[in-house]
Amino acid sequence: MIIIQFIISLLGATMLLLYAVRMVQTGIERAFGPSFKRMVAKNENPMRATLMGAILAIVLQSSAAVALLASSFASTRTLSFAAGLAVVLGADLGSAIVVQLLSFRLDWLVPVLLAVGGWLFVKSDRRNFKQAGRVLLGIAFILIALRFLRETMDPIRDSSFLPYIASYLEKDYITAFIVGALIAVLMHSSVAVVLMCVTLVAIQAIPLTAGVSLVLGANLGSAFIPVWLTRDMAPLARRIPVANLVLRGAFAVLVLFIANQLDLKTLFQDMAPAQSVISAHLIFNGLLLVFVPFTHLLTRPFEQLVPDQHTSELQVEDTHLRSALDETALASPRLSLACLRREVLRMSQLIEHMMRPVMDRYDDGNLDLIKATCEDDKYVNEALDDIRHYVADMPTSDMSKNESRRVRELAEYAINLETAGDIVAKRLMSLAMDKSKKSMQFSDAGWNELQRMHEKVVANMTLAFDVLISEDLEAARLLMAEKNDMAKAERNSRKKHLKRIRNNEEISLESSDLHLETLRALKDLNSQIGSIAYPILIRNGQLLETRLIAETDEA
Repeated sequence: MIIIQFIISLLGATMLLLYAVRMVQTGIERAFGPSFKRMVAKNENPMRATLMGAILAIVLQSSAAVALLASSFASTRTLSFAAGLAVVLGADLGSAIVVQLLSFRLDWLVPVLLAVGGWLFVKSDRRNFKQAGRVLLGIAFILIALRFLRETMDPIRDSSFLPYIASYLEKDYITAFIVGALIAVLMHSSVAVVLMCVTLVAIQAIPLTAGVSLVLGANLGSAFIPVWLTRDMAPLARRIPVANLVLRGAFAVLVLFIANQLDLKTLFQDMAPAQSVISAHLIFNGLLLVFVPFTHLLTRPFEQLVPDQHTSELQVEDTHLRSALDETALASPRLSLACLRREVLRMSQLIEHMMRPVMDRYDDGNLDLIKATCEDDKYVNEALDDIRHYVADMPTSDMSKNESRRVRELAEYAINLETAGDIVAKRLMSLAMDKSKKSMQFSDAGWNELQRMHEKVVANMTLAFDVLISEDLEAARLLMAEKNDMAKAERNSRKKHLKRIRNNEEISLESSDLHLETLRALKDLNSQIGSIAYPILIRNGQLLETRLIAETDEA
């Protein structure tokens, strides 16, 4: 009975720890994801890229998330292999620093984090404040999970079977290494695994040597996670996580044999056992940084290890250009409605694909890439035409009123998406082309304002996709609040721009029309994207019919 209770408690503590780590990562990504992506893309210097990777891993609490981010940029050639690998190696060290920070006994902080985080998450309607609340709650849950884990291990610390397992793992360090790697792969979080190992060593459930072997295995397992997650991506994207796996894996095996030949207790005699495990983890990931200055030399070997596909293998049409509308599903109202929703989602992804590099085109003025983005608009137009014909062929007579209303709402949103595509292709790209041809420049303040506006639009696109799929009322309200925030941000930027002109800033005067037109285009684009929230809010009685003050009877 004690064993069953222990297993259930251990699973509960582990799942809470995983959920908490994921909660913090999600909150950070939703609030600041686009800003992080811009910062990663602009770091080609290996040392700066390493530092950026470490910072991102500390903030996101996940080296795997940073590796996926670097891989996505490498796939579009926005980030070189050398810089991308430096980002990932820095992220591995940042993840180790997270373990050190979370290992401190901060139980006194839990009530404060729960109170402040809960209030922000429940009461605030602003996106960033709400996500800040999510992050604070996640950190509180991590601390609670670690305390729960310690309490779970206490009853069996003096049991007969635990010393046997601990002794076996200490003697068979290869098995301990493999177990650590497997647990990291299964949990998809090296931070969670290392924290568990640290806790077990802290309460003397396992010896220091076994704990270090488990942690080294966790380092190998965590390097395998991004390799698995990028398995279907282009070779350019897969090279960085594969290189990280080779370097970390080979180094982890080497350190494993060296560590088990040393007297670790003597080596870390001035440290507590738990801190010794953390120090070993930090030293391991710190030593990996010796490869950073030589990442450019690894480009050719890994190009041969993960070669580019031949053109003949790339003739398969991109999935995002493949229509989701199935003519055979028209006989079923439910299936045809599902196909329609999938096609609108595909249309949304096409818009996002066009929108993400807008600021890059403003910055580099690459006319070929500007024209390519404009040409992508034809796919959006074709999708709208297909949706119109599909809706006309749908068996509306067999549909319920609710299903007919959903069809109408999706068709109207598709029209708004087509308008959004026109804004990108005909307005923003046209402005980017003018900026390039006339060699105009924004002031530093003006450029930063436009970049923040662009980041907000991209983040709102992701939120709009969630609303489209889930029809979640809370997300719809948040999307509407973001629409209002965007309008305020546009007004504030316009006022600041006009103030710079009044102060006779020549660079602002020359680019005035360009700045103001870009602001209006971004605001209009955000409005089209956010329109998916209207029908959901109306159905739930969450939207006023008019914002005008009712007329009063005159005396």
